[in-house]
Formats: sequence, C-alpha cells, structure tokens
Amino acid sequence: MKKAVFPGPGRYFSSWVLPENAVPVGYAALIHAFKLQVPTPVTLCAISNRHRKYIMDGWSILTPRHMPESTLYGHLTFALKYEGVNLALLKRLFRKTGSFPIIQMVRDTPGSIYSRRLWFLYEWLLDELLDLPDSTIKGGNYPHVIDPALQYAVPGTSSPRHRVKDNLPGTRNFCPLVFRTDLLESYSKANLPSMAAKALGGISDDILARTAAFLLLDDSRASFAIEGEEVSLNRIQRWGQAIKEAGIISLNEQELIRLQRILIGDFRFVAEGFRSTGGFVGEHDRRTGQPLPVHISARAKDINLLLDGLMVFDRLFAPELDAVVAAAVLAFGFLYIHPFEDGNGRIHRLLIHHVLTRMGYNPPELIFPVSAAILDNIQGYRTILESYSSRLLPLIEWEPTETGNVEVLNETADFYRYFDATVHTEFLYECVENTVKTILPEEVQYLRSYDLFRSSIGRILEMPSVKLDTLHKFLRQNGGRLSARAKKNEFSALTQNEIVEIEHIYECTFLKEEEK
Repeated sequence: MKKAVFPGPGRYFSSWVLPENAVPVGYAALIHAFKLQVPTPVTLCAISNRHRKYIMDGWSILTPRHMPESTLYGHLTFALKYEGVNLALLKRLFRKTGSFPIIQMVRDTPGSIYSRRLWFLYEWLLDELLDLPDSTIKGGNYPHVIDPALQYAVPGTSSPRHRVKDNLPGTRNFCPLVFRTDLLESYSKANLPSMAAKALGGISDDILARTAAFLLLDDSRASFAIEGEEVSLNRIQRWGQAIKEAGIISLNEQELIRLQRILIGDFRFVAEGFRSTGGFVGEHDRRTGQPLPVHISARAKDINLLLDGLMVFDRLFAPELDAVVAAAVLAFGFLYIHPFEDGNGRIHRLLIHHVLTRMGYNPPELIFPVSAAILDNIQGYRTILESYSSRLLPLIEWEPTETGNVEVLNETADFYRYFDATVHTEFLYECVENTVKTILPEEVQYLRSYDLFRSSIGRILEMPSVKLDTLHKFLRQNGGRLSARAKKNEFSALTQNEIVEIEHIYECTFLKEEEK
C-alpha cells in the first residue's frame, strides 16, 4: 500500500467547497487519501483555526482542539468518535489498506476501544479473521461497536475475541444505519401512538370501523396515485386487503412474490417474481431510446442475498429498534434494491405497514394511511428518494442493453445494504405525525359530523340513504348551498323552507366545525 497523503488546509477540497479555510478530517480525509468510490456522507468534517463549531453546506466545522493525528489511525478514530460508523466506506477502505495497518493498530494500542472496534468491523465486514489472537485485556466494560448516542443500535451481544459489544442492527448482508438527530428524538418523545389512541378515545365502534375502512381504502388509492396510476376500484380494494393483512404474515420470498401477484394480477407484460435482468427508475431518450436513469437498482445476481439480509433484519433486528426507524430501514432498503420489474413502490409502502402493525405502533384494527400522507408531500418524498440515489448514481458503471435496460458492470451490492437511512426515517416520522395529528382526527370528526347531518335531516323529512349521500355531496361541492341545478333536477321536490333548513343543518354540522 502506498503511503496515504492526507489533505491540508484550504477552501477547496476535491470537488467540494468548504465554508472557510479548514482541514478536512475523518471520513473526508480518508475518501481523499485512498480515493474511495463511495456515496459521500451527508455531512463531512473539517477543522478550522477558529474556536467556533457550526454546520453549513454539508460540512461540520470543528475547532483546533478536535484535530486528529494526520494518520490512518488518527482519522479513523476521529470518524468513529464524531461521525459514527459508515459501513460501506469502511469496507472499501479496508480493501484498500489490507489487513496489516489494522493488525498494527491493535498490536500498538490493544487497550484502545477504537482499535478493538476497528478490529471487529474489519473481520465483520470482510468476513476474514485477522492474524491476531483473541484479546487478553482483563476487566472493564465492552464498548459498543455502534455508539448508541450517535446512531440507532440494538442491545447486541458480546464478542469476547475483540472485547466489544456487537450492537449492529443487521447482518453483513443488510445493515443500513440511522443517526440520532434532534428531530428524531423529538418525534420519539412525542409518543405518537398515544396521541392516536387519544384521537380515537370515546368514539363508537361503528365510527371506529368506518374510520378504519376509509383510511384503508384511502391509503390503497393513494399508493397507486403516487405511482401516477388510475386503476379500478376493484384493484384498489384488493390491494387494500393486502395492506390490512400487513404484519400478520411473516416476511419471506414467497410472501413478497404473493404480494406482487395480488398487486399486478396480469403478468402478460410484466415479469413475475424477482428480476433476472437489470433495473432502473427513469425515462428513455425519445430519440435514441437510451435509458436515462435517476436510480439504478441492485444487480439481479445480488437480489437474493440482499433480500435474505433484509428479511433477517425484519425478523431479528427490527423488533429491537424504534418502530418508525425499523420501518424506514426495511421499506426504503427494499425500494432501493428494487427486486421486481414492477410493483416495488407499492410493496415498499406496504412494508411500512408491515413493521408498524407487527410492532403494535398503530391502534388495533386500524392502519396509519402513510401513503395518503406521502401523497400530501409527494415532492418531499421524491426529494428523499433522490437524496441517496443522486449520490449513488455516479458510482455505478453501466451500459445500455439492446432492450433499453441497463447492465451494471461493477460491484454495487454494498451500496444497497449499508446506506444511511436518517433522512428517510425523519420523513417517515413526519408522515406518521401528519397521520396522527391531522388525517386521523379529521376523518373521525368528519364521520361524527356526517352522522349528525344524517340524523338531523331525518328529523325533518324521509330520504333514502343514497339520496341523502347525493344531497350531502351537492352541498359539499357548493360550499353548503344547493345549486340551482340541484334544486331544479335531483331535489326539485324540496320546498324553499326545507332547503333553507337543510343548508342550516349542513352549516352547523360541517362548516362551523371546519372553522374551529
């Protein structure tokens, strides 16, 4: 291995511009020194000469007292201490450095918690034992491989060889990580499940059942709308039933393919089961027919191993994490892998329900209409998806196929198993909050108001349910007033006094409630 040349101070660093003259450190320095082809971390670190810490333009600027030694060990220990664990980057780095520097670190500093963590991570990531005897250190606590103050982790198990606690929330086949942020901590402390239970408190079983039915249908319809599809009510209801069953059936290969069958139905023009060819999200050039990808999916030959890891995560690790963190990791991990030719987006959103329902996060018999909340913020959803895809795309070597598809030429599996899911989790929590604070109480109140409207109309005249629904629709469409057309046609039998009273009832049950 050639001697690594770490960057010095400056304003311009590689293709990045720093907020001020500073020395890139930690992962930024390692990417530069070893020419690592990895997705750039969301935030990089640098040390300035000023005694002021701040974050700006993707850089965390720290003070001179944080400056590490300009060595491999110095930048690695800085990264673990301040930047958390980046599995994809560390694996690429270890392949570049080879085993010798890590062995030397452990021999030189056998008691260092950072050396022992790096030793464990090297063997875990590369599935290769280093030429080192088991640790002989006596006493003391086992330090965590993942700092739980920086990133979400599981309780873990002890590794006596390294004298560390393996608290990685996954296996080497699938282990995305999520940073603890102030926003995620505030969401977690808000206890959204208890808010949902409070919103449903005191309502009748009938209203609860109707609320659940509407939210289920609305979520299914929204999931198709997100994909830009207008489908029959039958398909919407069929997919709604699949959403209702989410969390009941264990997640495995057969279950994923069963969901695709329910979703697609007609496989004359879509391949059934996991892809055997490349995959991408994007358009085709109108003139040449060449692919214009915004996201390139995992290689077909990597799908089974990636999904095996994803399903182990679902079974063993998700139950030990925050429910929304686990749902985001599982669902967005599935979406980036993109194992099917079609149906990935809708199954991805169903997997959110799978985790939340199984972990008892949403009220019994009721699903949070996450797809409806996503549809309310569709641009934010696309931004979140592209936040990783845009950093991943430049690292994928591919060529177009004769069928207008893509063929990936380099190793990319690690990019799908080890991505940073922090912004995805923040977005999903925002959607759940919108569901709990807005969508759910508004639907409950709407049904209460509608029941009051129907009973109030029933006290002044007899009207079939279908006719009453039509009356309500006309009033809602015209701001609480019957249009001249409705008075002349569908409701010509009503007297003027009856019309005035009906409009008054609508105002009292719906319009005044909306003003509150």
